Amino acid sequence: MKIAIGSDHAGFALKQQVREALKEQGYEMLDVGAHDATPSDYPDFAKAVGEAVQRGSAERGILICGSGVGACIAANKIGGVRAALLTEPYSARQGVQHDDMNVICMGARVVGPALAWEIVQAFLGATFQSEERFVRRLNKVIALEQAWGGNQKSEI
Repeated sequence: MKIAIGSDHAGFALKQQVREALKEQGYEMLDVGAHDATPSDYPDFAKAVGEAVQRGSAERGILICGSGVGACIAANKIGGVRAALLTEPYSARQGVQHDDMNVICMGARVVGPALAWEIVQAFLGATFQSEERFVRRLNKVIALEQAWGGNQKSEI
């Protein structure tokens, strides 16, 4: 499984730790940055991870910023991305199994390295359960995305 991983400056140190753990487990990675702790903008990395998942260059994505909130908001603006902010492993597993979640977001100022690794393992170890009720709900989410995708304000 190929994983796209990205972070802003606030998530850089945790991203590096997660990346090394993934590497030790044999995962193929697409590291979209940040490549150091120089101040940077989370939407840039959310876009890069989201587009990698959208076009199939990666099967799943991991985003890390300070709180995880901004990265999650930005990632969910990309068609086909189903991202969630996670602070525990149960939702990481269940989000894939029931909702076909394909990107996780974490806050480096919220979760530490050990918990982050538990979340990542739960996320990557889960598969979508294609029971009728889950497929029906996923199709409704996709329909919402298609209906509302181009109708948001572009600037504040």
